[in-house]
Amino acid sequence: MSRIAYVNGRYVPHRAATVHIEDRGLQFADGVYEVIAIWRGLPVDLGPHLNRLEQGLTELQIPMPASRRVVAHVLREVVRRNGIGTGIVYLQVNRGVAPRLHTWDHGLRPSMIATARRMPSMARTVIEDGAKVISVEDIRWKRRDIKTVGLLPNVLAKQKAQAAGCPEVFQVDGDGMVTEAGASNAWMVDQDGRLITRPLGHEILPGITRRTLVRLARDAGMEVVERPFSLEEAKAAREAFFSSTTNFVMPVVQIDDAVIGNGKPGSVSARLRALYLDYLNGLTPDAWTAAA
Repeated sequence: MSRIAYVNGRYVPHRAATVHIEDRGLQFADGVYEVIAIWRGLPVDLGPHLNRLEQGLTELQIPMPASRRVVAHVLREVVRRNGIGTGIVYLQVNRGVAPRLHTWDHGLRPSMIATARRMPSMARTVIEDGAKVISVEDIRWKRRDIKTVGLLPNVLAKQKAQAAGCPEVFQVDGDGMVTEAGASNAWMVDQDGRLITRPLGHEILPGITRRTLVRLARDAGMEVVERPFSLEEAKAAREAFFSSTTNFVMPVVQIDDAVIGNGKPGSVSARLRALYLDYLNGLTPDAWTAAA
């Protein structure tokens, strides 16, 4: 089956999908995006994703390209046309097309594109063995809470990770505190079994998977503490892991040269992953319409 993309009102073959050369998303990274998991044909947390999209657009003074109902319909149609059972749907909204000037005309019509692709099942050995990460300096801008398409610092960090044979990084600020991973939120488990993750603010992206995990953990009686933690704390933690749309809960067994715990994924992250999978398996067909 040929892949299908949505570009500004049209469903087109993926290989033929294009945007204007003066689209501000291309020239200035002037736009925001969302990556939404699809599980058994259903979107995961579509409402919170659309909420975050609206929040980012508001912060950048970009109007919504269409109503939430229309956006949800486009995403559903892209998923359907691509035959996605388990995968992701990608949505990007740019400020629009205009002659290349740093300032913009408030009357611009936003650009909207969407694509979808299958997500292969994660190898069981990855979950059983856990991941190694390296630490890198966090060099991103000061509004990391806005999910903009300006991802060059993340790209450079992830490339360093790949060169080191790791799937992720833990980014560290000037005070030695972990902010988040390269494309995920960072967590640790202290020696008392408490889940520790950095509180929301301008320093980190408000991860949708993070949001759901906090709720699931608390509902299950697990203690969640939202506070900054240092790289040294993480290296000495009982467990560490990162969370994202595509990784769910990924145990971390080594940070730089420091082995975490006994070097194996721990029971707390395993329990949290199981809770999340139960949540996914409980999705109902109204997941497409409840958010609109």
